[in-house]
Amino acid sequence: MASSGVASLLLPKGRTAHSRFKIPFDITDTSTCSVKRGTMLAELLQVTSLIIWDEAPMTHRRCFEALDTTMRDILSEHNPMNAILPFGGKPIVLGGDFRQILPVVRKGSRSSIINASITNSRLWQHVSVLKLQTNMRLLNPSLSGNEREELEQFSNWVLDIGDGNVPAQRKGEEREASWITIPDDLLIHTDGDKIIALVSEVYPNLLVNYKNPEYLASRAIVCPNNQTVDEIHEYIVSMLPGESVDYLSCDTISKSSEHIPDFDILYPTEFLNSIDASNFPCHKIVLKKGVIVMLLRNINQNMGLCNGTRLLVLELGQRILKCIVLTGANIGEEVLVPRIALKTTDVKWPFTLQRRQFPVRICYAMTINKSQGQTLSKVGLYLKKTCVYPWPTLCCCLKMYI
Repeated sequence: MASSGVASLLLPKGRTAHSRFKIPFDITDTSTCSVKRGTMLAELLQVTSLIIWDEAPMTHRRCFEALDTTMRDILSEHNPMNAILPFGGKPIVLGGDFRQILPVVRKGSRSSIINASITNSRLWQHVSVLKLQTNMRLLNPSLSGNEREELEQFSNWVLDIGDGNVPAQRKGEEREASWITIPDDLLIHTDGDKIIALVSEVYPNLLVNYKNPEYLASRAIVCPNNQTVDEIHEYIVSMLPGESVDYLSCDTISKSSEHIPDFDILYPTEFLNSIDASNFPCHKIVLKKGVIVMLLRNINQNMGLCNGTRLLVLELGQRILKCIVLTGANIGEEVLVPRIALKTTDVKWPFTLQRRQFPVRICYAMTINKSQGQTLSKVGLYLKKTCVYPWPTLCCCLKMYI
């Protein structure tokens, strides 16, 4: 299993950890997994020899603690001694890199993000850390001497960023040095529009290859926030041939036990349409044939349709999009993506927004967090504003050049 849907698609018959162990999304210090004794999943855990969990550092420590509590309870049914062993005595291999994305904490500070990491869990004292030392890409016999040397230098530089060994400068009244200098050979120099220059570098001859799955699946532009991503998409979609189709969502306030009749008066439809929540489709989506989109929800993991899957739109229907899969184990398969009803989990509003829309976003560019788990050979990094991401997150983005 893996922490994200995209990473799970890279594993044979992979599943997400939340799906496999029924981990609750609203996790607390006292949460447990929804697995009861006597169920088929409990019996599966009884006979399991090894659990492999990829991209583990990006998962909140409470998820591991909830699984630990649940497995101690289930596995102590036949052997009471398992109640005092971590994870009920089952061995677990956690894969991942702490230089990459750490757990996401809503409006959290750096200290709260670090506190959410598994290294601050009571379980970390039972972990044995094993480090991989050999760069397997450098063993590729097809590499020339210059290519191998260049790749090794870049790999070492990326590792030094993650370890904090790259010389940094302090600006203004900052308490610690956090500004690094990116090597000149990685920069795109232009006196014109920066978005045009970046798109031309990452997507050369786009109008010739805009329907080529192999060409599109291997490259992307990475940005810190969705606002910058939307600016890039607006330019790229305007370049592509064909007529655009506007898809508008149907927004309502979800019916619930706490529903107040006056909500419909206090929050008109125009206001609901203006809400743009994270990892949530927009009210208005403008698409063309040949546009790349990314799924925002898990639809059918057996077919490779999960949160983070990239698709190439072939046909635009009124209620269905016909697409071809660009990533994962089902590359090249044609799939249908329907409109579905989605609900926000943002506590910013005193109500739950229900939006019926295609669960997709255009995806020639993506945020740094969404890039986790993607396999790309050519990546452009666009930092329009100061990037306040910590070292590990920025390193995740740069690491995709390797």
